[in-house]
Amino acid sequence: MSLPQPHVLIVEDEASQREVLVYNLTAEGFRTTAAMDGEEGLLMVAEEKPDVVVLDWMLPRLSGIEVCRRLKINPATREIPIIMLSARSEEVDKVRGLETGADDYMVKPYSISELMARVRTQLRRVRPSSIGEMLTFEDIALDSETHRVTRAGQPLKLGPTEFRLLSTFMERPGRVWSRDQLLDLVWGRDVYVDTRTVDVHVGRLRKALTAAGGEDPVRTVRGAGYALG
Repeated sequence: MSLPQPHVLIVEDEASQREVLVYNLTAEGFRTTAAMDGEEGLLMVAEEKPDVVVLDWMLPRLSGIEVCRRLKINPATREIPIIMLSARSEEVDKVRGLETGADDYMVKPYSISELMARVRTQLRRVRPSSIGEMLTFEDIALDSETHRVTRAGQPLKLGPTEFRLLSTFMERPGRVWSRDQLLDLVWGRDVYVDTRTVDVHVGRLRKALTAAGGEDPVRTVRGAGYALG
């Protein structure tokens, strides 16, 4: 199994705009979900956290600015990159959008190719392995494009699950991941796997990483989960 596709949530009330975004993002290899208003957008984020949110400013029921504000004050969602789309081109509007927490701001009408580039820029920040970036941590290097991993220059043999586990750890060194979070990210929300399976695969990953005698870089955080470094 390959790494999970990057997930982009589109919150846009205009059907034609929404369809164009879904079509182009899907063609670029992203998994997309779409909401028609602000309240639905917040519900969809609560159900499944996306990697990036493309958010229209003018939305029914709840404005894009308010959706952005709520996502950014919530510790569980504040790190999700938000690209705000708006017909408002005045500098004061752009400043307001960015001050509310938007990570990027694009004025309508916008270039689809530029939007794709900006989505990739945000993904590079939060999930670099999903777009083929090379990841490094101390003497470990992971090439997400060729699926090769080395430690101190020596190739490591990892199964597909261990590879996805390691890429998740290496994207955010030091972050503590709970077993449930790892299940969602590595196995996917639609697959039923017991949380003890995570322990088994972390054990296999540790064995592979220390096969040549290096120290175990994976830390067990009692009652919380696992972290790299």
